[in-house]
Amino acid sequence: MSGIVGDARVLIDHARVEAQNHKFNYVEPLSVELITQAVSDMAMNFGEGYEGSKRKPMARPFGVALLIAGVDHNGPQLFQTDPSGTYLEWQARAIGSGGDTAMQTFKEKFKSDMPLAEGEALVTQLLKQVMEDKISVDNVEMCVIKTSTKQLEYKTKEQ
Repeated sequence: MSGIVGDARVLIDHARVEAQNHKFNYVEPLSVELITQAVSDMAMNFGEGYEGSKRKPMARPFGVALLIAGVDHNGPQLFQTDPSGTYLEWQARAIGSGGDTAMQTFKEKFKSDMPLAEGEALVTQLLKQVMEDKISVDNVEMCVIKTSTKQLEYKTKEQ
């Protein structure tokens, strides 16, 4: 995420509720794109309330861009949302203050068939390149979603 942390929390909570409701009602997980679409829909409707309901319209747009990643029946997917409510699909994406610089390196070095270890090394290199603070286990946390398990796995400090 890049932007206002409180806004990100609201959108992430909304995504979680949408995913849980879908799983409860249809006994299947919600696809990564539909979760992204639910977040984008909420971002687009910032000035609207629901007629006849207690829900009040939001006073301003959300000030956050999100990267939403996952593995579903379509395989691995990565989406970026922005405050306007639009979303785009990417194979690799970096956002935030060093995002443009990181994207240049991604364009030069990223390959879609890259082994996981090579991808992790590239991301580590990019973080070293764009971060103001020295990269350490205290300010960077890395995780992966393997297509075989479809589960989020956090890397340990030793890794």
